[in-house]
Amino acid sequence: MGEYMLKFGKGNARIEVREENLLGVLKSRDVPCAATETEAIRKALENPIGSPRISEKVKPGETVCIVTCDLTRSWQRPSVYLPLLLEEIKKGGARDEDIFFLVGTGTHRAHSPEEHKLLLGERIYGSYKIFDHDSRGEAMTDFGRTSFGTPIRLNKMAVDADRVILTGSIVYHFLSGWSGGKKSVLPGISSYETIMANHALALNPPPGKGRNMVCRSGNSEGNLVHLDMTEAAAKLDPSFLLNVIMNGEGKIGWAVAGDWREAHKAGADIVDSVDRIPIPRLADLVVASACGYPKDINFYQSAKALFNAQDAARPGGAIVILASCIEGYGNSEMRMMLQKFKNSDEREDELRRAFTIAKYVGYCVGQAAEQFDFHLVTDIDPKLLDGTGIKTSRTLDEALAKVTAVHGAALETWLMPHGANTLPVLLNPAPAR
Repeated sequence: MGEYMLKFGKGNARIEVREENLLGVLKSRDVPCAATETEAIRKALENPIGSPRISEKVKPGETVCIVTCDLTRSWQRPSVYLPLLLEEIKKGGARDEDIFFLVGTGTHRAHSPEEHKLLLGERIYGSYKIFDHDSRGEAMTDFGRTSFGTPIRLNKMAVDADRVILTGSIVYHFLSGWSGGKKSVLPGISSYETIMANHALALNPPPGKGRNMVCRSGNSEGNLVHLDMTEAAAKLDPSFLLNVIMNGEGKIGWAVAGDWREAHKAGADIVDSVDRIPIPRLADLVVASACGYPKDINFYQSAKALFNAQDAARPGGAIVILASCIEGYGNSEMRMMLQKFKNSDEREDELRRAFTIAKYVGYCVGQAAEQFDFHLVTDIDPKLLDGTGIKTSRTLDEALAKVTAVHGAALETWLMPHGANTLPVLLNPAPAR
C-alpha cells in the first residue's frame, strides 16, 4: 500500500493506494531551469529568438507601449521582469516619457492605483504612465475581420504607438492551447465584441453539437481560437515579446524573448517538456489536486484541474478533485450555468445566446458531471451544488468511500498532485468514429 500527500487548501490530504491499482503519479518533470529569476530574464533578453534585441530595434523618440497582465495574473511576477525589460529598452535610447504600460485586462475590471503599483513594482511605479484597457470603450481601431469572421477592434493607444511589446507568462490554456503570446492582444487589448466572437469558436458551429474539441489545452493544430487570435495579433504587428514560464516553486524558471510568434512557440515547447505527460491508458479513477491555496481558492479557478483530469479518465470513470474553494464558486456566471440549467443541452443554448468564458467554464464542468462520476472534496456548502450532478465530500476518505461503493475497490488509478498544471496525453488514442 502506497501513501501519498495531495495539497488541499493551505494543508494536505493523505491517500493510500494499493500498488496493484496504481498506474502512476502524473507530475511535472524535473527540467533544469535558471538559478535565479534575473538570470532567466536577462538570458532571454540578450538572446532573442527570431529578432534583434529590443535595444537594437527601439529608436530615440519612438513611443513604446508595453502590454502587461492584469492583477488576476500577478502570479506571473511582472514586478520582477518589467524592470529588466525596461533596462534593455532604454539601452536603445528610449526616453522614460515615451514609454507607457497598457494593462491587458481583456473583459476584466479596471485597477486601483495600489493595484497598478503591485503590478509594476516599487522600482518603476510612479515613473511611467500606466493605463487600463477598456474592452467596452470607444478608443479602438478597426482592422476589419479575421478569416473566421471575428471583428478585429484593438486598443487605439497600442495601435498608435511606434513599438508594441507583449509580456506575460506561458501555461496551458483550455481554449487557445497556451496562454501568452497572441493572448496579450486578443483578449488582452481587444474590444468586448472581438473577445466574445473569438471565444465562441470553442463551440462547434451547428447548435447541439457542443464543444469543438480541437480548442483545448496544449493544441494549436486546427485550433480555431488560437488561429483567430493569431490573425488578430498579426494586425497589430508587435515589435517584441517577453514571456516567462514558472517553475515548481512558483518562481520564474525560464523566459523567452524575441519575435512574438517564434519566441512564444519556443516557450510553449518548454511548458510541454515540463508538464505534458504521456499516459499509456485511461484509468478507472483519477484523483487530482487543484494545487492547493491560492489556486484552489474558488471553484472557478479549480476547474483547471478537472479539465486536465478528464484526459486521464475513461468515459464513465470516477474523478475526484481536491479543491478547498474557501471563496465558493468565485464567479456568478459559472454558478448560474450550473444551478439554473439542468443539463448540457440547456447550458449550450444559453452559451450560444450570450457567450462568455465564465459560462463556458460552467458548461464544461456540468458536462464533466454528466460524462464522469465527478466528486469534489471541498469546503463549499454542499447545497450550492445540489442538482448539478457533482458529488461533494468534506474529506478525501469520504469521497473515495463513495467511489468504491459504486465502482468497487479494484480501480486502476492515476494520481495528479499538480492537477491544475499537468496535462496527461493518451498515447495512440482510438481514432474517432
